[in-house]
This record gives sequence, C-alpha cells and structure tokens, in this order.
Amino acid sequence: MIKKSLLILFTFLLSACAITDVSHYKNVKPVFDLEKYFTGTTDAWGMFQQRNGEVVKRFHVIIEGKRVADEFILDEQFVYDDGSKQQRIWKLKKTSDGRWLGRADDVQGEAIGEAAGNAFKWQYTLLLPVDGTTYAMQMDDWMYLIDEQTMVNRARMSKFGIDVGEVTLFFRRRS
Repeated sequence: MIKKSLLILFTFLLSACAITDVSHYKNVKPVFDLEKYFTGTTDAWGMFQQRNGEVVKRFHVIIEGKRVADEFILDEQFVYDDGSKQQRIWKLKKTSDGRWLGRADDVQGEAIGEAAGNAFKWQYTLLLPVDGTTYAMQMDDWMYLIDEQTMVNRARMSKFGIDVGEVTLFFRRRS
C-alpha cells in the first residue's frame, strides 16, 4: 500500500513539473500566427495512440482556412485508415487579449487557445463517439511551428484526469 501511494505521489509530482504555460515559448522563432498559417489549404497526417503506445488509428486531414466576417473558419476533412470520413468545422474568434476562442459541432462548450513564440496551446472537450456511446474527452493540444510551412502537433486526451491516449499530427502548408 505504501509503495502504491508513493508511486501515485511521484507521478503527481512529475506531472506538476510539466510545462503548461505557453509563454515558456515566447522567444522561440518562427512566431506562430494561427490565421496566417492556416489561410488556404493545409495537409496534416496523424495517428492516435492508446496510452500503452499502440497506434489504433491513422488519418489524413485536408484543412481549408478562410476569414468570413469576424470569424476564421477551419474546415477539416478527415479520411481514416479504415476508409471512414469525418468533417469538423471550427469557427474561431480572436479576443482583444490575443487569445482564440473556438466552437465546433463535436466540441462541448468553447475551446480556448493561446499562442506565444512558435507554440500554440489549445484546450477543449471533444465529444468522441465510440461504439454507439459519446465520451467527453479533455484535449490538451500543443502545436509547434517548425518553419513557415511545417508544424508538429501533440494532443493529450484524458477522461477524469486520466490519460487515455495521444494524437500526433504533422502539418504541411500547400504552396
């Protein structure tokens, strides 16, 4: 029992040391500008891994980004390795303090994002359908601009504070 308690405490302390403030990246170049990066067509390739590391889903996404009135729209078209397809349309608004707020049909409430340097932190609750049941999954999504055309994205997915898996994506802007 004592070993188990110490293991839980050690795990908690390690997670408390994790970088959760996007301002840590404020001096890293190139600077990420969400609207500039996603205007036009962007391709992304990704995978979902369960917490044991097993890759259970791979996908390709074509993203079309454009400004419509006071919103920036991201139309994401997913094609999964099993042939299934999905669309997510984000409606984003930039706030006066430089943060981004977003809504999508499969997102519960509002997503909140913040950029600093080459990084963008995006947090939201994804409504994930699995075998006829929909689960509200917490997404802790980090994007890192590598150069003007390339970005890497890691998103931790959790339920009740317990990690369920991770999504990894590589983005490439079309010329």
